[in-house]
Amino acid sequence: MKFGLIAGNGKFPFMVVEGARRSGVPLVVAAIREETDPEMDQRAERVKWVGIGQLGRMIRFFKEEGVEKAIMAGQVKHVQIFSRAVPDARMLKVLLKLPRRNTDSLIGAIASELQSEGIELVDSTCFLQDSLPKIGTLTRREPSKQEREDIEYGLEIAREIARLDLGQTIVVRGKACVAIEAMVGTDETIRRAGRLVNGRLTVVKVAKPDQDMRFDVPVVGVPTIEAMREAGATCLSITAGKTLMFDRDEMIAAAEKNKISIVATD
Repeated sequence: MKFGLIAGNGKFPFMVVEGARRSGVPLVVAAIREETDPEMDQRAERVKWVGIGQLGRMIRFFKEEGVEKAIMAGQVKHVQIFSRAVPDARMLKVLLKLPRRNTDSLIGAIASELQSEGIELVDSTCFLQDSLPKIGTLTRREPSKQEREDIEYGLEIAREIARLDLGQTIVVRGKACVAIEAMVGTDETIRRAGRLVNGRLTVVKVAKPDQDMRFDVPVVGVPTIEAMREAGATCLSITAGKTLMFDRDEMIAAAEKNKISIVATD
């Protein structure tokens, strides 16, 4: 069975390429010209570059290659999709039928288009199960009493904004929200919190209540820890089993160095 990867930006697509290679699974890549790192040409065996609005071209490529299952990995900025893309006829049809202009609606519609051509969109972490944390504290330092209280408070708020598809991260101090993610992403949300409040911040990042693991999976990594260090954040809470940890060992080592506690919750 051949897989097709729809590659956005960042490290996630490269992790999928390597994971498929380790599993001995053939994989071709539809790389989004406006987003994917050009290094993809050197890392994957078969790459087709498509514009962000060229859904029809991407599907034709997958059909020509005999792709039966597809994976989406890597961010594609909302502004690229809704403001800068020049859609082909197939993408235009999808956009015109959207009930609302958010990530879930758009990618759900793209998944339906793929399915109509016999291509199933599958769990984006299917080759990366080792990068999903289990419940518990991942660093040597356990969260403090105050940090645990902020996590408990933050989880309630973060799950609600995730349910509304507004974002998946909030930053808390003393059981008060300092910053809430929208389109800016996790790391910039953390930095903004650091500009507003000086230190002792807890970062809570959650999966959506019914997280679709085919797309928009929560991701953290070494840059997340660096943003926390800059902001004076001391604790990170993530959802166990549904949050991808890029460079897991390096991330935990960076957290240990900066005395940041990382905990995975259910």
